[in-house]
Amino acid sequence: MARRPRHLSAEDKALWKKVADSTERLHPARPRAPALPAKPAKPTTPPSPSAPTRKSFRLGEKTVQKARTHDFAPNLSDSVARQPLSMDRKTFGKMKKGRMSPEGRLDLHGMTIAQAHPRLTRFILDAAAQDRRLVLVITGKGKHRDDGGPIPVRHGVLRHQVPHWLRSMPLSQYVMQVEQAHLKHGGHGAYYVYLRRRK
Repeated sequence: MARRPRHLSAEDKALWKKVADSTERLHPARPRAPALPAKPAKPTTPPSPSAPTRKSFRLGEKTVQKARTHDFAPNLSDSVARQPLSMDRKTFGKMKKGRMSPEGRLDLHGMTIAQAHPRLTRFILDAAAQDRRLVLVITGKGKHRDDGGPIPVRHGVLRHQVPHWLRSMPLSQYVMQVEQAHLKHGGHGAYYVYLRRRK
């Protein structure tokens, strides 16, 4: 059975209006916020990039190719020279000018890193035990093997590794100073190692 829609009579409407007029609002009406000014529209077209500058080139002209170097490490001579001076300045000057004779020498020519590291360690420990002060370690200048590939190959691996080994334990406790040798003792392919006195 369908339900009839209920309509209020005139008496019901009058009674409802009387009740509604006697009530108070729980939440007073909030004032409306003023409308914000409209933002300017952003330009739709992106700015055109500046054209790259190119040098003029004539047909048949040869280009000059610059050789790319892959050595990202600082210059080895500068790196060794930047080490703080730990020995007597006058003795250091004599050593650097090649006026001191090494009391022992180790030649690492042709060795791999795996062969050279234990040999160097044994040599320095023996020299310290014999209370020697100045020894010479010959690394050679190294062969240039970089074939221009994506992975850089360091020029003279032992020449770069030896100063690092001498400044690391266990050798650092015996080594006072490391300096590139004078030309008469090998120049860039050798190092003077000045050892501490035994206590």
